[in-house]
Amino acid sequence: MFSASAEPDSLSRRLQEIHRRLVAEYGSIISFLEYNSPFELLIGVILSAQTTDLQVNKVTPVLFARFPDAAALAGAARAEVEEIIKSTGFYRSKAAHIQGAASRLVKEFQGEVPQSMSALTTLPGVGRKSANVIRSHVFGLPAIIVDTHFGRVMRRLGLGKAANADALELELLSVVPEDLQSPLSMLVNKHGRVVCLARAPRCCNCVLRDLCDYAAREQEVRV
Repeated sequence: MFSASAEPDSLSRRLQEIHRRLVAEYGSIISFLEYNSPFELLIGVILSAQTTDLQVNKVTPVLFARFPDAAALAGAARAEVEEIIKSTGFYRSKAAHIQGAASRLVKEFQGEVPQSMSALTTLPGVGRKSANVIRSHVFGLPAIIVDTHFGRVMRRLGLGKAANADALELELLSVVPEDLQSPLSMLVNKHGRVVCLARAPRCCNCVLRDLCDYAAREQEVRV
């Protein structure tokens, strides 16, 4: 079975095979969020916490039409921002985060989204997962993007064990080649959304079932 303890050559081949199959299944996925600039992606990522990307994509066109850059958003009336993003949930804290992030961009980064992990994670509402999204999609850097879907699939495959997202990221950085990190993150995320569901994974329809520790265990139970 597929395990992070496998020999490096075997592990590399299996990762390449997982990537190949997921590309065949879903194509090349760039992003689930719609954006036209690094600033828009940053704000979209902050808003995406505890809601769907679809919901974020509904509100951001209105938000950015009204406040197109960091300076405009930083100086906006809080009540107006809250009203626009209300449907994303937790809108008061999210409004504080996106305006705080915009203000920090203006004051410390000349209005531009920074590249380094250390700088990005100083922005309100931005943790390692969000920072990795920015680093991958804006700057083309290798990044393991660990969200709920990605983490669930990778653990079921047997590639990682850590329950904590940051710990899982560090665990996977040691086994996933840099050229696969970003594309595999998005493809595995997609697979977790449509097939490897949390409560009722669709193992019978899974293109990775013969590479999956979880599917093997389930098969043993049925037998």
